[in-house]
Amino acid sequence: MVIITFLSVYLLVISLLIYGFTKIKNYDSIGLKPKTAFTIIVPFRNETENLPILLDSFSKLNYPMDWINVILVDDQSKEKFQIPSFKFKLSIIDNIRLTNSPKKDAIVTAMNVVNTDWVITTDADCIVKANWLLTLDNYIQNQKVSMIAGAVTYDCGNSFLHQFQQLDLASLQGATIGSFGLGKGFMCNGANLAYSKTLFQELNGFDGNDKIASGDDVFLLQKAIAQFPGKVHYLKSKNNIVSTKPLDDWKSLFHQRVRWASKTTSYQSGFGKLLGLVVLTGNLCWILTVGFWIFGLTPIEYVIVVSLLKFSVDAVLIFKTNAFLGQKTSHYILGSLLYPFFSVSVGFYSLFGKYEWKGRRF
Repeated sequence: MVIITFLSVYLLVISLLIYGFTKIKNYDSIGLKPKTAFTIIVPFRNETENLPILLDSFSKLNYPMDWINVILVDDQSKEKFQIPSFKFKLSIIDNIRLTNSPKKDAIVTAMNVVNTDWVITTDADCIVKANWLLTLDNYIQNQKVSMIAGAVTYDCGNSFLHQFQQLDLASLQGATIGSFGLGKGFMCNGANLAYSKTLFQELNGFDGNDKIASGDDVFLLQKAIAQFPGKVHYLKSKNNIVSTKPLDDWKSLFHQRVRWASKTTSYQSGFGKLLGLVVLTGNLCWILTVGFWIFGLTPIEYVIVVSLLKFSVDAVLIFKTNAFLGQKTSHYILGSLLYPFFSVSVGFYSLFGKYEWKGRRF
């Protein structure tokens, strides 16, 4: 009965996220004349191969180049990045380390020299679309907002590892959009997050969570929603999707997901904590159901029914999200069978284990 109860709650919560996902309407307006100057902050460490690709995508933006200011923040890279020449303003500064979070320090370092009203953060291994800024600008003009969360997807191949990461990311992006649709936004991705400099100052930046290595995006968003709930929106636009690179080995993927999961217990959002717990217990209950069948404690028919219910509701959210992101959903069955074991391992390990990222151990 306990397993049935937890799985029922899981199915209900995922169904609510699907409903929330459909409530957020697509926004692709680019008809207004640009009015917003943006500073794009890119923290980086040892990204000499990726940065030129990102900067090249900036150079192809359908936006006035003199209204684009890019600040690269070097976090102790082994090789110094040589600044190429572009039509937009581009500068590189060294990160000033003050806390346990290199990325938060990098953003704070950059904010000290930002002279535009709006700031966007992204990552060095990303690529943006031509109408990325124009869509953001139009949305800012149409809506009274101070923070805008956007979508991130993988530029991935057909390998199972890459497609598994897209499957996982689609579930996270679907939960993000769905939670905003329910009026319970709690999560975003720092590779595509825009906010006003005034908001950052009013929130006192990352004060209160700067001892946690990750969470430059989520914690800032949750502080903003707690203080200015009407000012934080999700921009569901195909123009605004940012692409990033998937990882090429399972160890790096595990450590990345542990890094993401490690901040869950420090969420300010009660809904975020509850959702994390529901997803963890839902996946754990499915594993236990399979285990009971292996040991002859439950019939195979029960396992089949539970699996069909869980994987079907998961599929709706993932397929909807991938359709929005412009991604095909490959290896879904195999990925779905592996995902509960991966998710539960990440969840429990994040409670007490250490992880490695960018050559550092946290």
